[in-house]
Amino acid sequence: MKRMAWVLLGMALVFAASEVRVIRVEGGRLSGDLRYGPWVFEGEVRGRVKDLTILAPKATLIAPKGKTMQEAEGEREARFEGGVVVRRGRVEARGPALVYRESTGEGVLLGPARLRQEPKPGEDPVEVEAARMTFQVDTDTSTSENALLKSGHQEGRAGLVYYEEERGLAVFTDPKEVVLVRKRKDGDLRIRAKEVRSLTGPKRLVATGGVVLEDGDLVTRGESLYYDDTTGEAIVLGRPAVSENAKEGFRLSGGTLLHNVNRHQVRVYGRAFRLPLEEFKRLGER
Repeated sequence: MKRMAWVLLGMALVFAASEVRVIRVEGGRLSGDLRYGPWVFEGEVRGRVKDLTILAPKATLIAPKGKTMQEAEGEREARFEGGVVVRRGRVEARGPALVYRESTGEGVLLGPARLRQEPKPGEDPVEVEAARMTFQVDTDTSTSENALLKSGHQEGRAGLVYYEEERGLAVFTDPKEVVLVRKRKDGDLRIRAKEVRSLTGPKRLVATGGVVLEDGDLVTRGESLYYDDTTGEAIVLGRPAVSENAKEGFRLSGGTLLHNVNRHQVRVYGRAFRLPLEEFKRLGER
């Protein structure tokens, strides 16, 4: 009996999710088979699904073969083309075409795609350029492939960038190397790692998987680091962490190093330190 209750609950949740993911397309001239589709909309077309709005000159709504357009709600596919604008909250993205599937709740914006998020007071706008972007309608998240994310004087490049819009959490991953750059007059600061998680509002980040911090001729290496752009301080952990300036013959090692990128100075960090990973968890991550 208890097992049956869980099955029914699961079915109800799936049904509720599919209902939320149903897209409504309106505007323009409608043509096609009104019962089985596809429906073709041409003109000023607007698609709406939850809090996501899609604008385009043309859209095609398709049902699986053998099902009417009404029966297929939750299983249909919508294709927008001719130059697409996607809007949600403070975010606006543009690309040549978008494919939305009700079954997954994902809208894939084909590239070259560009995204801009207007800032909250006191923060910088966030801009992303990518080969393509996938928007989730169940959450306020997007994933960009072969992407460059910019915010203020910092930018990051990676094979995959996951972004939580309202929270401003960006997770950069790459099978080879993630590269973050802080633009500055006396030479750019670079952080290289396998994964970087950045809070774009307060401009704090953690980098893991083996890290390199390049501060001009001063280079610090370790296993992971925590960086706060407001103080210009990076705490680098290693076994040991090593900092070198070959030009000046400087070398320092220790379990934890404090690297001040504004002063171009490094010293041994004398206190115990753990990465604040809880602050950088993705939505639903344990």
